[in-house]
Amino acid sequence: MKLSILYRGPLSSCNYGCDYCPFAKHRETYEEHQHDQQALERFLDWVTGRSEDQIGIFFTPWGEALIRKRYQDAFVRLSALPQVTKVAIQTNLSSRLDWVERCTKEKIALWTTYHPSQTSRERFLAKCRELVAREVRFSVGVVGLPEHMEEIKALRQELPEQVYLWINAYKRHPYTANEMDCLSKIDPLFPLNTRHYPSLGHACHAGESVISVDGDGTMRRCHFIKTPIGNLYDANFEQCLTERICTNTTCHCHIGYVHMPELHLDEVFGDGILERIPAQQIW
Repeated sequence: MKLSILYRGPLSSCNYGCDYCPFAKHRETYEEHQHDQQALERFLDWVTGRSEDQIGIFFTPWGEALIRKRYQDAFVRLSALPQVTKVAIQTNLSSRLDWVERCTKEKIALWTTYHPSQTSRERFLAKCRELVAREVRFSVGVVGLPEHMEEIKALRQELPEQVYLWINAYKRHPYTANEMDCLSKIDPLFPLNTRHYPSLGHACHAGESVISVDGDGTMRRCHFIKTPIGNLYDANFEQCLTERICTNTTCHCHIGYVHMPELHLDEVFGDGILERIPAQQIW
């Protein structure tokens, strides 16, 4: 079986406080951290036992996970497994990075995001340069807020040329033609992210070859359709994986619409689909 899993455990804390971010902002208790640890260990044990499969894993935490040693150790453990094809994570890149030296580097990737209101460009770029030096595959993203336009331009100029800079559209803002042109020159795929794609009744790989899994093992086709389709830890969970059509009216998030076959974005991203890196340098 070949499967991509978007794992989001109970973790719900972040060391950043961006106004536009929906991630929870609270300080977790010891008990909450233990709950997340136990859920993560259960997931790691499950993946370890799937020796006949090919599994790609994308951590999409409701907060920042890599500042926690347990998630660093998870990368080390998962990347060493022959059945794991890729381990990726969304991160603000604020954690230390020496732990990557314990990983099987060709299997790990970071989906990093720069938050100008929370850290300096110099500090973020230093982390990027460290990733390059450590030979870790990564992409860099930023939310396309109008007030950050100059910062986005500067970031692109100072990033290593081979690093893809993607821009998430701030969909509450109606972009002017000049703003669209400017951001599209930096990220040629930016216009794709400004749209709400009609998805009701449309085909999607979610629920078949891509699933969302929470800390209890509850499987959903994606993060944006809350109806469970099964539980990862059930003996017959594979029977829940089947071709499905979307039940939402629209899809407007990259980690959702990228799996709609009609958009052919699997051809754009290839094996970099989890870490949001195009197969060819188009920027």
